[in-house]
Amino acid sequence: MDEFGSWKSPITSILATKSSLSFQEVHLDKTSGGLVYWSELRYDEAGRYVICSSDGKQWTPKDYNARTSVHEYGGGSFFVHNGTVYFSNFFDQRLYVQTCHDAKPTPLTPADSGWRYADGYYCEKHGLIYCVREDHSVVDKTIKTEALNTVVCINPKTEEQFVLVKGCDFYSRPRVSPDGKKLIWMQWNHPNMPWDSTEVCVADFSDDGYSMVDGTTKVVAGENNSVMSPDWSCDGHMMYISDKTDWWNLYQVTGNEHVNLTPVLKEVGNPHWTFAYYTVDIDRSGSGKAAVCIAGVLNILDIQTKVLTPLNTGFDGHRLVQYHNGVIFCVASGPKQFPCVIKVEEQSGKVQILKESRTVPVNHSYFSIPTEIRWPTTEGKISYGFFYPPQNKDYTGPSGGKPPLLVKAHGGPTGQTFNTLNLNIQYFTSRGFAVLDVNYRGSTGYGKQYRHTLRTKWGIYDLDDCCAGAQHLAKEGKVDGNRLCIDGGSAGGYTTLACLAFKDVFKAGCSHYGIGDLEMLARDTHKFESRYLDTMIGPYSGEHIKTYKERSPINYIDQFSCPIAFFQGDEDQIVLPNQAESMFKAVKDKGLLAAYVLFKGEQHGFRKAENIQMALDGEFLFFSKVFGFKAADNDVKLDIVNM
Repeated sequence: MDEFGSWKSPITSILATKSSLSFQEVHLDKTSGGLVYWSELRYDEAGRYVICSSDGKQWTPKDYNARTSVHEYGGGSFFVHNGTVYFSNFFDQRLYVQTCHDAKPTPLTPADSGWRYADGYYCEKHGLIYCVREDHSVVDKTIKTEALNTVVCINPKTEEQFVLVKGCDFYSRPRVSPDGKKLIWMQWNHPNMPWDSTEVCVADFSDDGYSMVDGTTKVVAGENNSVMSPDWSCDGHMMYISDKTDWWNLYQVTGNEHVNLTPVLKEVGNPHWTFAYYTVDIDRSGSGKAAVCIAGVLNILDIQTKVLTPLNTGFDGHRLVQYHNGVIFCVASGPKQFPCVIKVEEQSGKVQILKESRTVPVNHSYFSIPTEIRWPTTEGKISYGFFYPPQNKDYTGPSGGKPPLLVKAHGGPTGQTFNTLNLNIQYFTSRGFAVLDVNYRGSTGYGKQYRHTLRTKWGIYDLDDCCAGAQHLAKEGKVDGNRLCIDGGSAGGYTTLACLAFKDVFKAGCSHYGIGDLEMLARDTHKFESRYLDTMIGPYSGEHIKTYKERSPINYIDQFSCPIAFFQGDEDQIVLPNQAESMFKAVKDKGLLAAYVLFKGEQHGFRKAENIQMALDGEFLFFSKVFGFKAADNDVKLDIVNM
């Protein structure tokens, strides 16, 4: 019998980051040989994005980084056609062409233009590239001029660019019809986010494909719904995802009829934080089928009959799907499996792992398997999350003892946590902590009504649900109600800080680049999120300004009454370091345990392996000092004041 929290574990912070990577995109070259390509975010290369292919080749040279900054969050940073890779380079945001894996990339777009590119694809009909362009040359912060977003086409031979669609604040997913005569795309305007109200539009091309015919633009779908992922079936029917039934389902336009092809009370779509996050792909070989991820489950859809056939891959979750000629490629994961790029043969059901995000020499009996739970929260509502009990094959807790609980608040806040194997969670559970990963009201994955519940209530319902979840587990006797702690990053860090300022449930907390000042976020953030809080809190004007002040933890630092650790990047433009510094000082001046770590060269989110390791080890050491147990094998040097 050993004290919870003091268990030795083979799951170290180094193991959590060593040779680890995250899959960002998957693209299948349907024109040449069927090679699949993916991009890897490599933590041990300072967060560099590298394009790889299924023939074992690495494409991105060491002095390049295949990452776009459109919308700041990026995605859609590369595409492939006929064995040629086109990618955005993070350092200069130019679009480059690479004809083979060992060729030097050649720039396709001008230098020092202020232009960024995303979500592109090569159209064989016209011999042109169609993509989203974001122009930062027009930005003037003194008069609050925003970047200009348009849909453009690029001639890869002459390098000329032509603006096709303009006038809206944001665009995504421009795609040419099979006959080359029409263009479909997604668009939206402030103050909407892409999960609020968007439109899918279509227009006719001029004969050369360099412009749209005036007066032909039509709105296909929208009308105060979130519509996304427009595309074409092989026979020229428009397709898109819409949440008009309360769930993001897949639709096809046949004449004037919009047919729901997946009429289920589950999500096909996801929040459009990044480009090229594919949950649907149509088979271009003419089979009349599509691969569709529904609540993470991989299915084959017969478009004509609407029959869905689930595929048993051995994984729980699937994303970034590509489908052609009876073969599906995607990223798959589960509670016992790290994310992998897999190949699935439709007929035989054979599954082949092409690349694992990591392999670790750890027996699975050290892994905690989560259970999805629900609990009552305020106003008679229900909230959801994944509960991970402590698990380590070498230890059991003391008889009658109960473990400390770490509550995790995800970012967004319009986002979702999944049950994918996560070593950052297993690091805690294998040392004797229980973990509750919360999908508070406002999270995606539970339908539009649940997602919209957080409108004007951010800083209220997310706090209520995190607190209620912790209290629910304590009441059930699964955790120690006197040792409840919470952590989160970015928007999850805001929920963490707000819980610690406005609630009296948690005994300690840890903020990773957490938002403390909502007014600063509303005033100074980038274009994509500049009006996000209009929906989540209210427009930043008039009486709503009072609400911003009332929900900002930075204004209530005198109410912090428990130990808090802060981990912050010195180049963070979303949460400036002085916010964390002032909150740290307030906790320190009260004589409470406090820690503050400023990572050099980090922005909003940590990408360097050594800093991720420090944040993980430092957080655990901090909680060990708060709760009075000895952290085994933890020699991290963390300056904790008021010891």
